[in-house]
Amino acid sequence: MRHPIQRKLILASTSPYRRDLLARLRLPFEVIAPEVDESADKGETPEQLARRLSLQKARAVAQRFPDAIVIGSDQVADLNGKALGKPGNHERAVEQLRLMRGHTVVFHTAISVVCQQTAYAQTDMAQASVVFRDLDDGEIERYLRAETPYDCAGSAKSEGLGISLLDAIHSDDPSALVGLPLIRVVRLLRGVGVELP
Repeated sequence: MRHPIQRKLILASTSPYRRDLLARLRLPFEVIAPEVDESADKGETPEQLARRLSLQKARAVAQRFPDAIVIGSDQVADLNGKALGKPGNHERAVEQLRLMRGHTVVFHTAISVVCQQTAYAQTDMAQASVVFRDLDDGEIERYLRAETPYDCAGSAKSEGLGISLLDAIHSDDPSALVGLPLIRVVRLLRGVGVELP
């Protein structure tokens, strides 16, 4: 299958989940770590944080590869306006899941596509509303021991055993919750001249 893409395509991410999702599009691409500080700015909402970081990641790599098309993405879990990032360890994951049980959490997944040479820079956002079951501590502990999702915003992998923690998922972009909203990625790549399929 031929794709009239002339420029190098780069995914500015260290996430294996995003890499696997982008591979579904059957385009050749490289993966380069963006190396940006992911701390929230004072007063920044979870949605604003995801948007800023996705663009910052794409721009950080685009500065090193100005003729490439660079994709940056970021996801922030939003519990009543409070940002929940990657837990990083077991204790924080337990804390996150306790906070989320019985609640609806909005996962904001921002996507940015940048080509510095053509001055193309666009950002889009997909949301997934996730309804968590009223989990007991035993369920939380068993889940975390089985899947160790410490590198996932919100401490639950919906594409794996984490689906057992949920009552419902609502989103118009089914891959958004996993970390890369492919419907929006395709739309932005078309905008910069990549033809799909």
